[in-house]
Amino acid sequence: MTRTRQAHIDASSHTTLGKAADENFPVAPFFLPRAWRDDLMAVYGYARLVDDIGDGDLAPDGSDAQHLGVDPETAGDRLALLDAFEADLHRVFDSAPRHPLLRALQPTVRRCGLTPDPFLGLIAANRQDQLVSRYETYQDLVAYCELSANPVGRLVLGITGTATPERIRRSDEICTALQIVEHLQDVAEDLGRDRIYLPAEDLKRFHVTERDLAAPTAGASVRALIAFEAERARALLHAGTPLVASVHGRLRLLLAGFTAGGLAALDAVTDAGYDVLAGPPKPSKPSLMRQAGAVLLRARKEG
Repeated sequence: MTRTRQAHIDASSHTTLGKAADENFPVAPFFLPRAWRDDLMAVYGYARLVDDIGDGDLAPDGSDAQHLGVDPETAGDRLALLDAFEADLHRVFDSAPRHPLLRALQPTVRRCGLTPDPFLGLIAANRQDQLVSRYETYQDLVAYCELSANPVGRLVLGITGTATPERIRRSDEICTALQIVEHLQDVAEDLGRDRIYLPAEDLKRFHVTERDLAAPTAGASVRALIAFEAERARALLHAGTPLVASVHGRLRLLLAGFTAGGLAALDAVTDAGYDVLAGPPKPSKPSLMRQAGAVLLRARKEG
């Protein structure tokens, strides 16, 4: 992100962008061209902000609601905030948005020819979070990931000018896997928000109750369930890795980093004995580097 962009955003927006450091994967690493870094951070700021609206994690000063023109008395209404956010998104494409992070997004949209659809998908996912707190089947969860995660990968391909139907398909596999991994890390946090992203059919299969998920540490049945879901995510990541081999140069490094971040997070879950209730297992830098090397080696062989 350039100093020019930083000068046009406020303190709460700086805080939103700063959350990139907490992600499982590098959002806009130093080795990318500056224009790509700016564009990736602009998209990240949008995605992070819409998630913060959906999770009720906005800055307590109310500045985001003020930017969006939401009455302070209804600033706690997440659906109202999402509606206002969507209205401001449309201004990105046809006029002048109000929120600083959406103003920072506008040059990226114009330069890269991005369409509203993936941005709208992220809003739809957060609307769904206000209305749906349980998922009956794995396919129901995958359909949610189509809204909550896959648009991000499609935007990365759009920014880098590399989108093809096959790459989009592989990107969707990786992004769905990354979303599932995040859900596995955040089981306890999500339950605190009265959300469970583990499919109900799988809870039943492994004889896990919601009370089991509320325990301070995971019992044997919960660990078995998490191990099962982790292998699903790992299989999706491996299925999507031909995407890395299909591109070259610094973009290959970036996509390898995304994929390796998911694999390293799964390693952390495994190393924790699949006990995700004691705290979210986080990948270490050595594990991330090791997995990135393995992904790049595989890409070199496939390419």
